[in-house]
Formats: sequence, structure tokens, C-alpha cells
Amino acid sequence: MSNKMCQTLSLSDRWTQENNLLVNKWTQQEGGDAVSRDQNQTHLRWCSSEFHKLLRKIQGVPPLADHTQVELTVVYNACVCSAAQSQFSEAELLLTQATERVLQMTGDAPVASDPGVFWKTVLKSVENTALNSSLQHLLCLQWAIWLATCQLKTIQECQDELFSLFETLSLGCGGNGRSEARGKSSDIPLLLTDPRRLIELLQICTYIAQGAERLSEGRISEALSGLQTASSLPAPRTLVAYTHLLSGCCLAHMSCPQMSLQCYRKALETDLQCVCALYQSMLIYRQLGNTQAEIQALRLLHSTLMLPSATDPALASTHLLSPSLLLCGQSLNSLLSVPSALCVLHNLALKCVQHGRVSEGVEYYLDLLAALHAEDQHGVHAEVHSLPRLPDLYLEAGAALLMAQRPADCIALCDEVISTTLELLPEKLLLEEPEEKCEGAEGEGRVGMLLWTGAAYLLQGHCHTHLKDWKQAVTHYTRCINLLVKVRFKKRGFQPQIPSADMVGKPGTDLCILQRLKGLSLAGRGISFTQTGQLKEALRDLQLSLHAFPDCVGAGLWCGEVLWRLGRRQEAVACWKKTWSFNTQSSSESFSVYLQEPQSGPLLDSTELRHRIQELGPTLSA
Repeated sequence: MSNKMCQTLSLSDRWTQENNLLVNKWTQQEGGDAVSRDQNQTHLRWCSSEFHKLLRKIQGVPPLADHTQVELTVVYNACVCSAAQSQFSEAELLLTQATERVLQMTGDAPVASDPGVFWKTVLKSVENTALNSSLQHLLCLQWAIWLATCQLKTIQECQDELFSLFETLSLGCGGNGRSEARGKSSDIPLLLTDPRRLIELLQICTYIAQGAERLSEGRISEALSGLQTASSLPAPRTLVAYTHLLSGCCLAHMSCPQMSLQCYRKALETDLQCVCALYQSMLIYRQLGNTQAEIQALRLLHSTLMLPSATDPALASTHLLSPSLLLCGQSLNSLLSVPSALCVLHNLALKCVQHGRVSEGVEYYLDLLAALHAEDQHGVHAEVHSLPRLPDLYLEAGAALLMAQRPADCIALCDEVISTTLELLPEKLLLEEPEEKCEGAEGEGRVGMLLWTGAAYLLQGHCHTHLKDWKQAVTHYTRCINLLVKVRFKKRGFQPQIPSADMVGKPGTDLCILQRLKGLSLAGRGISFTQTGQLKEALRDLQLSLHAFPDCVGAGLWCGEVLWRLGRRQEAVACWKKTWSFNTQSSSESFSVYLQEPQSGPLLDSTELRHRIQELGPTLSA
């Protein structure tokens, strides 16, 4: 054997030993005691740096067949380290340089830039040689980079080569260079990750990413077919759960809610903490109008989100190339997104209150407010933007407390709102058409302050009505009314004027909320006047209430009652009949819970009113 050959072999052995030493150090770190994420990242950066140093040494000499295998192994390991740190451009450059050196060694001409043609030519150049498995391993990494950088079109174009690679490696034909080399690590260069495990991960992740993309593009049947194939592949539980989850989303788009629910149940059976499946199930129950099942799903979703593991990424892994690194497409992330635990808690509280489970709703609201105020609540400030504003939450909770017959607690919450907003109220306020462009952000903030304060006074008036403290009720309703009359509305081409019901546009606008508040506060004050025998004042307020808020049932019934007591019975009957024709459900659904008509305080029985009308005889009751 020549001196040159001895020198080449000794170089190859030395590089192999350096490579294996680095792999074994990483393996010891990976399999040792639990280390922090920061420690793991620090060790990964060190390994990456060392592999790159070693690669520069190897590539400092011309490519020779005798040490190309160790070079390609080091390229593989350096690329794994770069990709694991999301340095995909750097990893892809290493792959390109390595394959060009292989073509230089085999004497093949440079290849076209088309990825499919490029890799087909490179693999053909080393076919039936010892380098074939090393190039297959590099193609695995190229696949991983394409997937992590959302190049699904490129993967589709190379699908035949990639799935042929899957069959080759999964059958063990390509070798793995790591587990088979135990005991001979000084002779055979080791790999940081097992290509067979990697390619299994790549296949199911590709199906998932393609399924999400096709679903977002409306190619539902195509997406469903691929996801159903993926659901039977060997993979981590979370990934299998995602195939069921996305299949359920496809079926939901195909208007098959029951079948989609079955898929979501499979996802939960596979992975009990698949919060996305719980969230999607809740949406289906809402679509079906199954309120009790929706509330149950919200409760489970909230309790799952509160588990410590739910705060970690769902696809976290100890492997260098983890599913979370490979699955980062916008379409998939959108399908996997769920509201924060605080948002779910708010939805749960509101849904309970709206559907008669008031005591539960109150407790959820109090939990929500406590969580928002807790000093040690991690991440709250990042989540608050997706919740209603804090005064809205206080007012919703106050309304729930009043429904639960806890008026003192409701008054206390309203005091909190008033103390925060009262000093910021403007002397006068002008709403212009269109409202969105009236006075910019500052103007919108001033409107919000006024409406919150008015709503707080309104709720306090309801509380005193519940307590039959009519004087205090009148006082608080009057405070609300005095605030609201500060507002003027200006239509294009007209002078500012006091808003009226015929100016109200679509529900939910500031003007619409203003008119509803005005109508409810006038109705509350009018009803309070009826209890103190001030019928003239009561009739004035109740009629003004119906002018501001024509669908106000309480104002309509009590207006008829006052007219009846004043002996104007024909007018009373007409008023009652008109009130009974109101479609109150559709008009109230778009308003917050604290802007609904109160269900406590003095109430009139429509059955008893109809009985009165019948007693008048056929002429008046017609």
C-alpha cells in the first residue's frame, strides 16, 4: 500500500473518529438527565459549530472516493444541526455543495436547476455504489427542508422519487448508519438522526401539510383521501390525531356534521389533549344548536387548556427535526389555532348566562375577572386583546350577578366601572355619519367611556328596582339619561340633533347602543314612577322610551298599564296588542347581556292582561 493511500486512510479514520465523538456527545446529552431548553439549544449550537469546522477540513481537499462517505455523513450531520435551528438556507447550501462534489468525483456534467431532475441525476450517478445510501440520506434532509419551508409544490413534483425513497429506507435497504453501527463506531461514521425514523415522520407530515393546504384551497375530496391514508401510518399519537382532526374539518366543509364529530372523537381518543378537536367539536355543536353539548365542550376545552402541558407546543419533541419544525404552514396553523384559555372561559360564562345556567355563568365570570387581575397570571397581557374590553367584562359580570339575584355585588362592579370612566367623560359628544370616521380613535374612546358609564348606571337602576328602592332607582336611571342626552348625531348635510330611533342603522353601532340604553333607562324610570303612583311622569317616560327603543317590551306593557289606570282603556289595549307583536328575539341577539331587558323587578303577566281585555267585551277587545 502506497504512502499516499495510508495518508488518505488515516485522514478518513481521523475524520470518522471526530464525527463519531460529536455524535456520541449529542447522544449522551439527549439521553441524559432532563436539561432546560436553553441548555439544549446551547449544546446544539456547539455541535453545529464543530460539525461545520470538521466539514471545512474535509472539503479543503479535492473529493476522493475513499473519504466521500465520511464527508457525506458529516454533511448530513451539519445539515441536521442547521435545520434544527431553522437555518434552512444554510442547510440547503451545504446539500448543494456536497452533491456538486459528488458529481465532480463521478465525472458527471452539472445538472439542471429543476429539483426533480437534479436529484434524479445525482442518485443515478451513484447508483449501485457505496455512496447510494449516503445520497438517499441527504435527499431525506432536502425533503425535510422543503416541508419546513412550505415548498409543497416542489414536494409534489418530486413525489415519485420521495415515496420511492420511503419504500427503500423503511425496508432497511439504505441502512441507517447509527443503530447498526453500535460497537463499530470507530470504523463507520455515525448519523445524528436515524433516516428511517425521519422518513416516516416526513411522510405523515407531508400528508398533513398537503391536506391542510388542499382544504384551504377548497380541494376537499383530495384532501380527505390523503388524510385517510395518513391516519394508518406509523407516527406519534399527536400526528395521527391531526389526521383525524383535519378529516373532520373536511367533512364539516362537506356539510356532514355528524361524521365530522366522529373524526374529532377519534382525534381525542388518539390524543386526549388534542385541544383543536375539542374546539372544532364545540363549533359543530354550536352549528347544530346543541347548546348543552356546546357548553360541555367549552368546559372541557378550558380545563384542557389550563393543564401545564397545554402551554407547551403540541408538537414538541426531543428529536432534532421535530414535527413542530416541519409543520409550520399558514393553512395548517390556521386550522390548528384555538382561542386562549381566557377567551374560552369568557365564552363559557356568557353561554351559561344566555341559556339559563346563571349560577355557573356567574362563577365563570368571577374566575375570569380574578384571572385578569392576578399578578402572577402568565401571558395575560398577550391574550387580553382578543377579549372584550375590561369595562364590558365588568358589566357582563354585573348583569349576570343581577340575574342571580345578587344586586349588591352587581352594584359594586358597576361602581368600579364608573370610578374608572366618570372623570374621562366629555361635556358634549358629536356622532357623525359614518360613525367609524367621526372623530378617530380618540372620539371612539370617548363614546365608549360614555356608553360604559351609562350602562353601569342603568344596571344600578335595575338593582335598586329589584330591591324595590324606587327613589334610588329613579336617581340612577336619571344619571344614565343625563349622560346620554349629551350626545348629538349629525347626518351628512344636516345640523346636529338629538338621536332618534329612525336614525339607527345596523345593530351594534354606537348610535344603536345609545338608543337602546336611552330606551331602557327611560323605561326603568317610568316603571319606578308607576310604583310610587306618579302616573303622569311614568307615562311621559314610557312613551319616550318607546320613541327611542320601539321594541322595548317592558315599556310597551307598562305604558298600556298606566293608560289603563288613567282610564284610557282603548289606548291601553292598542298598546298591549302592539307590544305582543314585537319580534324581540331577533332584535336583542346582537346586543350584550347587560343591554337586555331586565327579568327582575315589577313584571306584568300577559295572561292577566289578556283576561282584562276579554272582560271589556267584544267591541274593545276586537
